[in-house]
Amino acid sequence: MTSLFQILMLLLNIVWFVIIAHVIMSWLINFQVLNLRQPLVAQIWDGLNRLLEPVYSRVRSFLPPMGGLDLAPLVVLISVAILRILLINNAASFY
Repeated sequence: MTSLFQILMLLLNIVWFVIIAHVIMSWLINFQVLNLRQPLVAQIWDGLNRLLEPVYSRVRSFLPPMGGLDLAPLVVLISVAILRILLINNAASFY
């Protein structure tokens, strides 16, 4: 049971850091620190978008329009944090 818990925590940590990287990269692109005409930046951006857009689109479907403000990453980060808390609290009851 411990190994399953550790695998799930690892996956949630990876999701957390991928979302943080996507958010920071979007800021850097919007503030023109990074340029999408650079091939490496464009590939990383495209890869992150392909990974996260299916999740974000499901979250955006029930969020109200916020006038250009995208709260989907925040909602997903909060969901990941809630899942981590639930896993930690439920794993403690197994020991």
